[in-house]
Amino acid sequence: MVSARPAVQELPAYRPGRNPADLAREIGVARAVKLASNEVAFPPLPAVVEALAAAAAEANRYPDNGAVVLTSALAQRYGVDPAQVVTGCGAVMLCQQLAQSFNDPGTSIAFAWRSFEMYPLLARVAGARAVQVPLAPGRPGGPADTHDLEALAAAVDDTTRVVFVCNPNNPTGTAVRRAELERFLDTVPADTLVVLDEAYREFVTDADVPDGIELMRGRPNVAVLRTFSKAWGLAGLRVGYLVAEDPAVADAVRKTHVPFSVSSLAQAAAVAALASEDEVRRRCAAVTAERDRLTSALRERGLDVSDSQANFVWLAVGEEAAGLAAALEQRAVITRPFAGEGIRVTVGTPEEDDAFLAALDEVRSVTIAR
Repeated sequence: MVSARPAVQELPAYRPGRNPADLAREIGVARAVKLASNEVAFPPLPAVVEALAAAAAEANRYPDNGAVVLTSALAQRYGVDPAQVVTGCGAVMLCQQLAQSFNDPGTSIAFAWRSFEMYPLLARVAGARAVQVPLAPGRPGGPADTHDLEALAAAVDDTTRVVFVCNPNNPTGTAVRRAELERFLDTVPADTLVVLDEAYREFVTDADVPDGIELMRGRPNVAVLRTFSKAWGLAGLRVGYLVAEDPAVADAVRKTHVPFSVSSLAQAAAVAALASEDEVRRRCAAVTAERDRLTSALRERGLDVSDSQANFVWLAVGEEAAGLAAALEQRAVITRPFAGEGIRVTVGTPEEDDAFLAALDEVRSVTIAR
């Protein structure tokens, strides 16, 4: 009998957000609202639609394996050499490539927890040990929702090959600021790679939350991950990128690239999106304004919600998380529960967020009545 590796057999299945059409059919409503996957609610950029139409005419050809045009555009945008840039099939694929590139069995990957749920899974697949450092309260009396960088630095040992710092953190939305992040980077040994995972960077409004690429400069053991899936509206096309200070880091990641995994359509769309940056910035401003409105509305309801620097908010409801999310789904609102910890709610349109708030009010009124 053929068997997978024990580490693979034991992996929990990744749980994407539910399909809203499926939920609507299941509960017998016309439409369900999905606030689970941190997508932006805006349609694709007009330039992206045009680029996709043009690229589709060449779909019978393999894509450019080196994504030369996209890589060059990213290098120009960030003022780096193209040799420092690697594209991939979403940032999560680049996370996997990083683990494959730098971890052997017996080594470790360190990260805060809770954070991006793929980090521990990637460590297992690479045969590495996952070192999970608990989050700490980001403010006095608040929930444990923020990176404890001192504890994370202390967890780094001779086996640590990669450290992930998700900033802003997924799923809590909190971010660490410049001074503490600089201290952390200066503390980590030079032979340990620090990856600043900035999938939500475009939604940051706190001026003291640094741009990781600026902190990367002059630090050869630092690399930055970003994606086109969130602010740039290309979640369905799967394209992310890594920028490394040391080209050797980028080259190692490039060697674990699955050939042709960034499609021609994805490359063309990403280049078109970069050329539409002004519109993307306007869209991000609309998202962050709605994030502030949603945060205020939740606080008015007595919920302890920390400031988010992403396009979602975190409800630290502890053991109520699974039950609350299920009750919201019965009212046609899909959120992302993390059992025993909290619920992540994507910032949607004002109408979608109002539907969520109305459903939340109804659930809480039923709970109180009991």
